[in-house]
Amino acid sequence: MLSITTMSRLSHVHPELHLRILRMDKILEPEGVNILVVQGIRTYLEQDGYFAIGRTLPGKRVTDARGGHSAHNFGYAIDLCPEDLEGHPDWNIKHPTWQRMLAVGLQVGLAEGCAWRTFPDNPHFYLKECPAEPTDAMRSIMLEKGLDGVWATFNIPTDSESA
Repeated sequence: MLSITTMSRLSHVHPELHLRILRMDKILEPEGVNILVVQGIRTYLEQDGYFAIGRTLPGKRVTDARGGHSAHNFGYAIDLCPEDLEGHPDWNIKHPTWQRMLAVGLQVGLAEGCAWRTFPDNPHFYLKECPAEPTDAMRSIMLEKGLDGVWATFNIPTDSESA
């Protein structure tokens, strides 16, 4: 069962991404794997804050994407991880639960950032029909028509079977 926080984060992303995460949960929950959405949609300003970590702010770099250059800014990407036994994020990516989560993500139509060569992003999942990195055209549409305008340009089915 997905947490209230996870459901809240899913309520702001592309509807098809939301449905695919529900499908993922439907497959994984009977196996004892509970997933957490640790990051959903982000503003450009929030993205710039993450970009600053490890550059102008202390810490290890967490992204190579500035504001407007992350799929999170356009609502078609989330960061997921499994819960540990106490309900906290489990960041041990070598654990078999992570491998299962990645496999099920692919099965439900998601692409994952862990396959990226230059900056693998293990918790990052996004709609496979969308580019790994937003385009200039997407940024332009966002300025003109907002998020709904960008989503309208995606070639993604919106009438998927219910989760």
